[in-house]
Amino acid sequence: MILVNNPGTWEHIYSPLEHAPWHGCTPTDLVFPFFLFAVGNAMAFVMPRLEAAGNRVFLQKVFKRTALIFFIGLFLNWFPFVRWQDDHLVFKHWVTPLQPGNGIRILGVLQRIALCYCFASLIIYYFKTKKAFFIGIIILLIYWLLCFLLGAPSDPYSMQGYFGVDIDKSILGIPHMYKGEGVPFDPEGLTSTIPAISQVIFGFVVSDYIIRKGKTYEMLSNLFVAGCLLVFAGLCWNEVFPLNKKIWTSSFTVYTSGLAILILCVAMFIIEFKNKRGPVTKFFDVFGKNPLFIFILAGLVPRISGLLRWSNGKDTSGKSTYTAPLEWLYETICKPVSQNLKNGSLLFAIIMVLMFWFFGYLLDRKKIYIRV
Repeated sequence: MILVNNPGTWEHIYSPLEHAPWHGCTPTDLVFPFFLFAVGNAMAFVMPRLEAAGNRVFLQKVFKRTALIFFIGLFLNWFPFVRWQDDHLVFKHWVTPLQPGNGIRILGVLQRIALCYCFASLIIYYFKTKKAFFIGIIILLIYWLLCFLLGAPSDPYSMQGYFGVDIDKSILGIPHMYKGEGVPFDPEGLTSTIPAISQVIFGFVVSDYIIRKGKTYEMLSNLFVAGCLLVFAGLCWNEVFPLNKKIWTSSFTVYTSGLAILILCVAMFIIEFKNKRGPVTKFFDVFGKNPLFIFILAGLVPRISGLLRWSNGKDTSGKSTYTAPLEWLYETICKPVSQNLKNGSLLFAIIMVLMFWFFGYLLDRKKIYIRV
């Protein structure tokens, strides 16, 4: 996510580091569903403890964590509460006074994680693993039905025809929706969050199976076969319900869950069964020990950097120009490395990953692990 969210310039990006324009699935489109799948994986290790603590403690912990993650995401959307307008700072209003169609976006990546975690936890706690798995499948089938029946008859799976847009507009309000598509459309909208709940449930089911079966080749083989079947099922479903991250189609959920299982199997085979550990695994360990905090930090730093700027004089029209620290890094260090501007943009993104890895490394050395 850090690599994808922090290119040197959005105008020059290698295609695997871009989201699919609409239907389809790029490597970048896999990051978020894998993150949700991992949320479910982690839940399998803490759910027995929460069940033992009782209903009241369970609900308190789930709702508290949900609220914290959601409002941290909202905080990131609003932060740093001011922005540069020409030569002075202005407050970022909840709804922009002179532009009533613009405002602070309510939803986002962390908000979706919070909502999916909350509903998946409740389903798993009250219905247990086997029933939760079937509920996850039912959610995907119902979502497919809703998209088909409530969407535009001409093309129910297009941005204009998707039924969830009107629901998001009525509940969230146009000022608080994402505008990056050129129109009010939120890729982390309320309705497209529904099938993403199943992604967390599937992640839980997989980890629960691993815990129950133990470290055996039978477990690994069964999981690998399941991953292959899910990938195949997702591709078949794609023929009638296209793979699409932005409306999180059911086929996308099944397909990416299958890929997540396959990658998990490969990782377990190399690390756990063959005991192949080295610098690469240690590098990623750092991210795994403070994942949410590092992701939040990766959102804060660029925003703070944007406030710290210095004057470059005036352009040919007489307008003042400014440079921010991260902009200087790209323009001065990264951009000149190659005539292919995509290389400089990628180098900047890699530097950002290494910078946040270093922050995580310092926390790990001091045994500081920030949980939300």
